[in-house]
Amino acid sequence: MTTIFVPKEPEGELRCAATPDTVKRLIKEGLQVVVEAGLGKGSHISDEQFQQAGATIEPERVKGLAQADVVLQIAVPTPEQVKQIREGGSIISFLWAFEHLDVVKALNERRISAFAMDAIPRTTRAQKDDALSSQANLAGYKAVIAAAYHLNKIMPMMMTPAGTIKPARVVIIGVGVAGLQAIATAKRLGAIVEATDPRPETKEQAESLGAKFLEVQGVEVKQGTGGYAAEQTEEYKKAQAAMLAEAFKNADAIITTALIPYKKAPITITEDHVRSMRPGSVIVDLAAERGGNCALTEPGKIVEKHGVTIIGETNWPRTVSVNASDMYAKNVMNIVQDAMIKVSKESKEKVFKWTYDDDIVNGAMICHEGEVHHPKVRELMGLPPLAKPEPAKPAEPAPAAAPAATPAATQENKS
Repeated sequence: MTTIFVPKEPEGELRCAATPDTVKRLIKEGLQVVVEAGLGKGSHISDEQFQQAGATIEPERVKGLAQADVVLQIAVPTPEQVKQIREGGSIISFLWAFEHLDVVKALNERRISAFAMDAIPRTTRAQKDDALSSQANLAGYKAVIAAAYHLNKIMPMMMTPAGTIKPARVVIIGVGVAGLQAIATAKRLGAIVEATDPRPETKEQAESLGAKFLEVQGVEVKQGTGGYAAEQTEEYKKAQAAMLAEAFKNADAIITTALIPYKKAPITITEDHVRSMRPGSVIVDLAAERGGNCALTEPGKIVEKHGVTIIGETNWPRTVSVNASDMYAKNVMNIVQDAMIKVSKESKEKVFKWTYDDDIVNGAMICHEGEVHHPKVRELMGLPPLAKPEPAKPAEPAPAAAPAATPAATQENKS
């Protein structure tokens, strides 16, 4: 029987990679689920709730890691943790392999299969597994709530006997999953919302939620891949900065979400932009973990610069840990369930097995069975590209069966 182990996350991380609901569903698949004692404390889930769902509680993390076939977690594994995981086992977690090549090397040396939640293909089929999207959705919501909290004015227009209060103006930079949720949340709170993104296809999405779309005119836009924006030319950046300067002067709050895969977050708010903003306005930088979209963002801190509050929280999903844990746990559960393969067509029994025939596994598996699989990671590690499998040769047609011999022919042959 395959054993799943879910360890506690590092100090400060309130989310967890399993809930009582996902434990029950994994056990129904024929898996044994073990969770570290205190796993759900940050999400208000007790050990008793996990036990009632069928999980075994393990107080010793090292023992749990050593005995597990598959480890489920959120944080990038540490080099120390890699040494504790059973050789030949599997881990499903965020990995950010381009920035943690030392961890990839350590995992590969121990023949540990590393499935990276940050490398899942952005396809329709993978939506149920896509933790980046599920967590970004929550971050977009909470960013607007944080902006409203720190803003010394209300979001909606309000008619009062003393006069009319004008609605707040909110600018959203980046119309991805987080940006779209930020637009929707700000509109629900009654704000006037403007949004911008270099991807032209996002205009309709932003406008459908009630935002005015700010579009850079007269400059070539580079197209990204996989649903992400591409890094733009200097000409585009200058034109965008000039366009946004006017929007920023009138903004009460700015939510930034602009990210480029595996690169430092692009600067979209300069110090001059901040100086031009209204005193008391707020910037919530959702890209702070990747360096920040605002030149004055200090990751992990809330600071005031030129009269503007700049919020650099680096882990927004943990601030709504109950929902974030529920969504992430379902993402990893779906991945495990898809890897459960029937022993035979006739049998109902299933076994856990990774297969590159699954395009999601093929895209998100960083290393497997002692071989670095991800092409870009191989390149960064100085490894040659993997040889592509030879296409299967069509089977040669079987020779035609000889006609049955007649008695006369048989006799003739005998003679």
